[in-house]
Amino acid sequence: MAQSILQPLTASDRVARNTNAAFVKPNDRQTSIERLEIYCRSYWFRVLDSLYDDFPGLRAVLGQRAFHQLSRAYLADCPSRSFTMRNLGSRLEDWLRRSQRFAGPRQPLAVDMVRLEWAHIEAFDNAALTVLGPEDLLQPVPGFRVALQPYVRLLALKYPVDDLRIQVNRESDERGAASNAIVQLKHRDRTSRMNQSKPEPIFLAVRRLNFTVYYRRIGAAEYRLLAALRDGQPIGRAIRGAFEGSFASIDEQRSMLQQCFAVWAELGWLCPPANSKKERVSQ
Repeated sequence: MAQSILQPLTASDRVARNTNAAFVKPNDRQTSIERLEIYCRSYWFRVLDSLYDDFPGLRAVLGQRAFHQLSRAYLADCPSRSFTMRNLGSRLEDWLRRSQRFAGPRQPLAVDMVRLEWAHIEAFDNAALTVLGPEDLLQPVPGFRVALQPYVRLLALKYPVDDLRIQVNRESDERGAASNAIVQLKHRDRTSRMNQSKPEPIFLAVRRLNFTVYYRRIGAAEYRLLAALRDGQPIGRAIRGAFEGSFASIDEQRSMLQQCFAVWAELGWLCPPANSKKERVSQ
């Protein structure tokens, strides 16, 4: 039953002709294949809708038709392996890198958007651990270690897709009250802006606050420092790596570090490392 249901639908949203439906009993209104098709279409429409909802930015980059084709191809190659729809897009980035024909010349922009939107999903529901406050960070020794909250996701991107994603969300909210004519104009304007998108390397921290996901742009040194702490490096080594090759003076580096740690402590981004006895899952 599962094998038959998971078999992709045809281009006309029908069950493939070679689908085995002999185990389904027909009735006086429907054949075996027609009865099975009800379940097949229910499953596939549900997973397609889930992907549609999770990646509005990718839809805006590619357009509705191309996104629809990409979704079907992706789910055929990477069917759901989880009990939850949340994980449906977990392999989309790797798949898209190998499947350039579905994004064409927009593939680099599309990959960045997928990375942002998957980080958005992770930031929304990843764990929140015990927060380290300012009192825990006073005069740390070079071997001192901290970790980054699992819901804080770090991205080094080639395109400013954060602005595009925010714009898509804003226009989606406006669409509910807009006339069809205005919606069509907005769609054409957005398509034009997508075509004009140019590379602009950015570093991004994607995080959650009160069940809302926010994007915060950060500098290269701050990104390297956070990434090193996330990867378990001692704070002394992480700081040296963050400023390697930097032309900033010692005083400038010290000022930046003080500001960064103050902001991270205020936002609750830092937590004890995994092997620390202080670590708890917050309630």
